[in-house]
Amino acid sequence: MKLLSEFKVGEKGIVSRVGGTGLIRRRLFDMGITPDAEIMLRKKAPLGDPIEITLRGYELTLRKAEAENVFMEESK
Repeated sequence: MKLLSEFKVGEKGIVSRVGGTGLIRRRLFDMGITPDAEIMLRKKAPLGDPIEITLRGYELTLRKAEAENVFMEESK
């Protein structure tokens, strides 16, 4: 298991669980980041924040602090 924030550009994975509490967790679920969703890391800013992902056919930008709450299983 690996955090979404640790992924490298081009890497894909499946969400195994969403951590965090309160508003951050709710925000992630509202954006479609739910267990079993497939995510690909498209871009990373030079200092690693923010990151751009592809999720459910659309592009989404996340802060590193948000991505640290998404636990992933790497897909082959």
